[in-house]
Parts: sequence; structure tokens; C-alpha cells
Amino acid sequence: MTTATEIIRARAGSQPIRMGLILGSGLGHLAHQVEGIAIPYADLPGFPHVSVSGHNPHLHIGLLNGVRVAVFGAREHYYENGNAAAMRPALEALKQLGATDLIVTNAAGSMRPDIPPGDLMLLSDHINYNGRNPLIGEPTDARFVPMTEAHSPRLRQALQEAAAAENIPLKEGVYCWYSGPSFETPAEIRMLRLLGGDAVGMSTVPEVILARFLGLNVAAISTITNMAAGMSDEAISHEHTKAMAPLGAAKLERILRRFLLAMQ
Repeated sequence: MTTATEIIRARAGSQPIRMGLILGSGLGHLAHQVEGIAIPYADLPGFPHVSVSGHNPHLHIGLLNGVRVAVFGAREHYYENGNAAAMRPALEALKQLGATDLIVTNAAGSMRPDIPPGDLMLLSDHINYNGRNPLIGEPTDARFVPMTEAHSPRLRQALQEAAAAENIPLKEGVYCWYSGPSFETPAEIRMLRLLGGDAVGMSTVPEVILARFLGLNVAAISTITNMAAGMSDEAISHEHTKAMAPLGAAKLERILRRFLLAMQ
């Protein structure tokens, strides 16, 4: 059986990938800026099934601001099928294609008044509140992955420098992974704030764990689409998330492009 990596190389060429990008809500258009080829997930064995509206289930391979990248236009969330390791085959392919770094983006709810909707938050750390782990079932001792510096200080510094160059505020904070698909209750948000959380969302943490397991350096940025439950009068919904995500996504695209320019 032909593997996903073999199919990608056959269609996009064998030149190594420098970096992977996983796009969250509102950033799908960035994938179409890649100068190269788009491959439907359906053509790639093991790649995730994606059922969330507003996402683009294609792998884009090519140049973005002069850097050869692999851009994942969509992810499979844990709440879709209960599989925390859904993105493992895709990230294994990324590693096999030569990538050393991964940038993950998401839409999230803020638990800090100083990070309102439309702002961005660079993840300094995360809390796996969901408790599920994508490495459950991995038979080797490689499953015991240290997570002390799960979010690469080097990549975070580079992203901060890119944000400063674009004059875009980029506060850092702790992201809490909540399984979804229902949103959190106000009581759960009060608990997460007591635990030290700054933003909450339904993705990213499994991908960070998988990336570290595979030896990829990783950093993640949240686009803040709403204040978390009980912190404002706004009505929280998936439609609201899709409507608000582009506000922060425009800033995030500028940061990512500046970041890639610095990598050349």
C-alpha cells in the first residue's frame, strides 16, 4: 500500500519540508497563499476525517514567504470521534518529509480581561484538562515524553520578535484543553482560572504532545474569539467563533509571514 508520505513526494517533489503549520478557525485562506500543490486529505492514507464547518481538509505543500512548508488546512478534533491521536499519521508524515518545527494555531476563549476578542495569545504552556493523551496505546518507552518545555522557547522568542516587528501585541499564557463539543460552563471556567489557565479551547494539546513525541519543536498561538463563559454577556456559539476568528487571524497571518521571512 502506498503511504501518505510517498503520495506527497510523488505530487509535491522530494525537497525537504522546513516547517509544518496547522491552521485553526479563520486562517484557512493562508493555505491558499502557499505556492505549490494542495492534496485532499481523502487522498492520503491515515489522514484525519474532518467534519467541522469552516475548515479546509487539504494539505498544502510549497513555498510561503520563501520557506518550504506543509500547511494543514484542517485538524480532526477529539470531540469528532473521541480519538486524541487522530492527527498522529499526519504529523508522522510531516516528520518523514523532513520538518523540524511545527506551528499550531487555534481559536480560543479568553479567561483574562487583558486578552480580549480579536487579540492573540502565544502559548507558554498548557493544561491537559481533558485528561486524554494521544500516546495511550503506544507500546514503546518513547511514550514517556518529557513536557517541561513542550512549547519551544526558541520558537516562542522568534514569534515574539516577529510580532514586535509588526507592532502587534502578543501576550503569553496557559491554554487549557477542554474536550468539547459543548462549551464550558461558568463554573468550569472559574475552576480553570483557579488552576492557572488563561485561555480555553478544544484542540492543540494533542498535537503538541504528538509533536514532542516525534521530535518536532512546537509553538502555538491562539486567536481569541470570545471571552469564556460567565465573563461577558456575549452569546458563545460555533457560528460566533467563525465570525470572530478572522479579526485575530489577520494579525496572526502578519506575524507568521514575518516569522517565516526571518527563517530564510
